[in-house]
Amino acid sequence: MRMAELYPAERTIVLGTHHFTADDIIRYARQFDPQPFHVDAEAARNSLFGGLCASGWHTCAAWMKTFLAFWAAECLRLEREGKVPPRLGPAHGFRDLRWLKPVFAGDTITYSATLLETREQGSRPDRLIDTTLCEGSNQHGEPVIRFESSVMEFV
Repeated sequence: MRMAELYPAERTIVLGTHHFTADDIIRYARQFDPQPFHVDAEAARNSLFGGLCASGWHTCAAWMKTFLAFWAAECLRLEREGKVPPRLGPAHGFRDLRWLKPVFAGDTITYSATLLETREQGSRPDRLIDTTLCEGSNQHGEPVIRFESSVMEFV
């Protein structure tokens, strides 16, 4: 089974949600992005954002965590149905990453993916490149993150 057979192009799939707590935002930021508006609630209140908000990289990492949990469950579902799931490989990269709105402590982000295109990898006929629009919206339906990802698929 190929990804395009499972999820036709332009069909958005909801992957799941991730809730951002103040403790998680601070813990992540201390290790990876220790800017004041990510690690100090008081400093964040007096910043451009007006409150403690997650690092954009944290929102990206949460998208990946949500996708991997979704994909593991999806593979199990397909196998129970007697189907062979698409074999995904590593990502070739991403482009057009946009952090559209801050993710504040207490926000719950719903992540999604939309297959945009599948193309053969020119030099490797046993591989495809799937380009996917990856997005996240907060509990108010406001977009907070968007990027395109290219992932290898083995056929």
